[in-house]
Amino acid sequence: MQDRFSEYRIMWILVFFDLPTATRKDKQAYALFRKNLQRDGFTMFQFSVYVRHCASMENAQVHIKRVKSFLPTFGHVGVLCITDKQFGAIELFYGKKPVAPNAPGQQLELF
Repeated sequence: MQDRFSEYRIMWILVFFDLPTATRKDKQAYALFRKNLQRDGFTMFQFSVYVRHCASMENAQVHIKRVKSFLPTFGHVGVLCITDKQFGAIELFYGKKPVAPNAPGQQLELF
């Protein structure tokens, strides 16, 4: 039973994509692809990177096959499958948002 939840057996699917958005039809295909990913349980990791947790490699293959079934006609899509152990080793860095300096307030003089 312990092997069933092994961090080497649990998988993560990462879907990377770069799709055109020049025309209205391109934008519709882009939106449909993202909606299909979300319907299949993927969540946004970054703007064009979606991830999904799977209990096993067999389960991951089902979802990879599903992603292949709704690939858009144009653009580039990559699918990567990694173990939970590998996913846990990802180092994430978040930059600070630039903050505008405080504008000097207007000084009032009282007599």
